[in-house]
Amino acid sequence: MAKYLDYTSPKTKFTADVNKSRLFTKDRNNYINVLGIAQLNTLENVSLLDIYISKNNVIEPHVHQNAAELVYCISGAATVSLLNPFTKQIQNYPIAPGQVANIPQGWWHYEVATADHTHLLAIFDAKTPEVILGSDLLRLTPPDLMAHTYCMDENTWKKAIAPIKESVFIGPSKNCNRNQQPAHYSYYEQNYHNGYAPHASSYQQAYPAAPQYKGYGG
Repeated sequence: MAKYLDYTSPKTKFTADVNKSRLFTKDRNNYINVLGIAQLNTLENVSLLDIYISKNNVIEPHVHQNAAELVYCISGAATVSLLNPFTKQIQNYPIAPGQVANIPQGWWHYEVATADHTHLLAIFDAKTPEVILGSDLLRLTPPDLMAHTYCMDENTWKKAIAPIKESVFIGPSKNCNRNQQPAHYSYYEQNYHNGYAPHASSYQQAYPAAPQYKGYGG
């Protein structure tokens, strides 16, 4: 119990409508609602994101620096992917209604919807689900530093990240002109329908050219 909170005050809230607490909207089928202590002041070490995404949409790669995350599938289907910082491998976990995937605090991860009308509930062991988004890391880190650090041409880097104008949250963006679907989407779908949760090694065998991340800071 939070002893500092005056439970007799008329400002103390014990209920909230998550449908009225929008965090991000891409379109009518892809959006995120949030519930944290700012919306419900009697919360202790729990908060949630109510996520609606359609097929092939992605909750962009990100990190929760203050909490672990349990992703519960209510409807539809998705693949939850995380970078294991100890094995330096991407691990993919398809989930269907009633199934969960757990992401430890600070691990780089993302979710891809493999069916339309996918509804996910992300539950956190913190009063507010803080986040560091991949899109923010890419667009806000000085281009000259990125180019210098990774021995790249600065103009090439600037051109590559030019479409990222703001925090993405759910990708691809609405104004994306790229018609070609990334290969790993069909890979997720194929393995999900086969009832197979691919291990990191099988992912790397299928996509040996996939980027290998070395670490992160959330």
